[in-house]
Amino acid sequence: MVSTPLSPDAVARASIRPEIRALQSDLVAWRRRLHQYPELGFREHLTAAFVRQRLEEWGIDRETEVAGTGIVATVRGAAPGPVLAIRADMDALPILEENEVSYRSKHDGKMHACGHDGHTAIALATAYYLSQHPHTFQGTVKIIFQPAEEGPGGAAPMIAEGVLQNPKVDAIIGLHLWNNLPLGTVGVCSGPMMAAVELFDCEIQGKGGHGAIPQQTIDSIVVASQIVTALQAIVARNVNPLDAAVVTVGSFHAGRTHNVIADTAEISGTVRYFNPELAALIPQRVEQIIAGICQSHGASYKLDYRKLYPAVINDGAIAALVRSVAETVVDSPAGVVPDCQTMGGEDMSYFLQQVPGCYFFLGSANAALGLAYPHHHPRFDFDETALGMGVELFVRCVEKFCSV
Repeated sequence: MVSTPLSPDAVARASIRPEIRALQSDLVAWRRRLHQYPELGFREHLTAAFVRQRLEEWGIDRETEVAGTGIVATVRGAAPGPVLAIRADMDALPILEENEVSYRSKHDGKMHACGHDGHTAIALATAYYLSQHPHTFQGTVKIIFQPAEEGPGGAAPMIAEGVLQNPKVDAIIGLHLWNNLPLGTVGVCSGPMMAAVELFDCEIQGKGGHGAIPQQTIDSIVVASQIVTALQAIVARNVNPLDAAVVTVGSFHAGRTHNVIADTAEISGTVRYFNPELAALIPQRVEQIIAGICQSHGASYKLDYRKLYPAVINDGAIAALVRSVAETVVDSPAGVVPDCQTMGGEDMSYFLQQVPGCYFFLGSANAALGLAYPHHHPRFDFDETALGMGVELFVRCVEKFCSV
């Protein structure tokens, strides 16, 4: 299904309460401040200090230095009740920004090219609003400001340090500003939403020699080339056609000149899939293919296969709650996109393995303003109108899950 983007007037009429509309200028200021000082995973010291200072000003309970630079804010409602967690990531990417804007990155070679500055601003405003309106919900909201989503992964260390306990979290939600959807849309689905992420590096050891005397060699380039081609058969012939999966070789290095057969070749790639049942099959087939082709040529290999993040799998009931809320905020069923899966990965998956929850996309692209570059592009930016919509979505999810 392709969603029909809402018109600018429809976006302006989106059901955002006056108190949250009044926070828009602060949201933009916070986001732009964070954008100017991007920091990589587990080094988000300035970002964490900014978050901590705001929480202190507002008198919100907080735990700092969780898994290094993480912060957990706790906001309590009018009475005891369920515990809902909201997760926002804080880290940036090692990218040199090309945008010519007043809030351009001041840290050369580092950039918020994925919207995490916006996520942090939305989570801050949500914490502020809830702290000012505790009578609108019962129970507890834990807002998790997470480091290192882009790598090496901050969710698992935060879980290990107990962020889902004391009090025990009953459900969790999170959003991702998404330039693959236009402003005024929300992408939410139940079940698998984002893929598991795995990486592999393989060195093929052959026997080098003269390009004119190949019978004296074991050509590592020929061996590696056959491996690259054969790996595609995993998805084509080993994976159920009803399951989505990707095996991509993104790097191939071998040889230095015209007339020398290379003794070694190196290939690197990534594997993506939704179905957890493929977690054992695909790495097994990758190594079987590499081993078989190497053996047939008399070559040897070294394989390093690494699992990064499991698939993001949304709970059906929490996804239904988010969907029902989204339909009231964008005020049009056409603005809610159910077919929003992507082979991109996210370590929100670790939280969703522990408690039921939902991760969803908030459309943030505005092509008319030139704000439609893809994520991780050096000119990535988004329509900041989405910030207030994100706060409204979070607040309504809290009010519905923790209803008075």
